[in-house]
Amino acid sequence: MKRRQMIAALGGAAAWPLAARAQQTAMPVIGFLSAGSLGPYAHAVAGFNRGLREKGYIENYNIRTEFRWAEGHNERLPAFAADLVSRVSVIATQANVAIAAAKAQTTTIPIVFLTGGDPVRDGFVASFNRPGGNITGATWFSPDPMAKRR
Repeated sequence: MKRRQMIAALGGAAAWPLAARAQQTAMPVIGFLSAGSLGPYAHAVAGFNRGLREKGYIENYNIRTEFRWAEGHNERLPAFAADLVSRVSVIATQANVAIAAAKAQTTTIPIVFLTGGDPVRDGFVASFNRPGGNITGATWFSPDPMAKRR
């Protein structure tokens, strides 16, 4: 091997670790905001993680989840929501007080909710069929199932 070829080969090999690091992207983070505590929702969290795994997302491998449990102290929710907004790609939440806290903190980060209330009446979305903004979700409240079909 000639001297120039040797220098080029070694120089190229030295740059490989830099190129590999440049190709890595930040791991997406899901924020989970709840007014409750883990105990009663452990089965829901397990289902949430199972659903992510079924879609190819594995905790601490290609996705991370940060949980914030207010444990019935709703006054904690605004600070928890503000903290999550500074670190996550999406916020998953349930309970109207947690949805409201997340909505008050961001208009750009997607918020996905589950509620038993009416998200239109509560001001979280514009309508069932066109929620608008950065908030969407599911509810088991359905005063008029035909409204979504219109």
